[in-house]
Amino acid sequence: MVSLKLQKRLAASILKCGKGRVWIDPNEIADVAMANSRDNVRRLIATGFIMRKPVVVHSRSRAREHNAAKRLGRHRGAGNRLGTREARLPSKILWIRRIRVLRRLLKKYREAKKIDKHSYRELYLKAKGNVFKNKRTLIEYIVKSKTEKLREKLIQDQAQARRNKNKSIKDRRAAKSAAKEIVSSN
Repeated sequence: MVSLKLQKRLAASILKCGKGRVWIDPNEIADVAMANSRDNVRRLIATGFIMRKPVVVHSRSRAREHNAAKRLGRHRGAGNRLGTREARLPSKILWIRRIRVLRRLLKKYREAKKIDKHSYRELYLKAKGNVFKNKRTLIEYIVKSKTEKLREKLIQDQAQARRNKNKSIKDRRAAKSAAKEIVSSN
């Protein structure tokens, strides 16, 4: 049998595909063997003696099915894991996600004037120090601290009012006693 290596190479170059995809008509081998130039090969391609085979299908249907099952939690057991827990989802990544959520919330609260800059700084450092497990605990802490501050302020105001009242009573008594002394001395 005649070697058609040259023709195959030229055809692959002309058809812009690999040599594996070049099909040469087995009934026309004699004609193909005579073609020793690109023009001749082009002519053979035009006549249909040489063709480009279609791409072999590499279906992803099984892969898609497998991934769908994985989304449902299948194929995730101990026997299917290759990396350690840390390698599969590093704790640093979890930390980054969490701290970003907390810092975003703090920034939002500060801009909305829900917390002042001093509270912001305090809470920021607490978040950095791993005090808050998640967003909910941070919000609860903020609400609790705000109510605590309000309560303290209320108590202070009441104490101040009491002091003022006592002072005014004392002043009145002193004024009364001074007036009595003036009257008694006359």
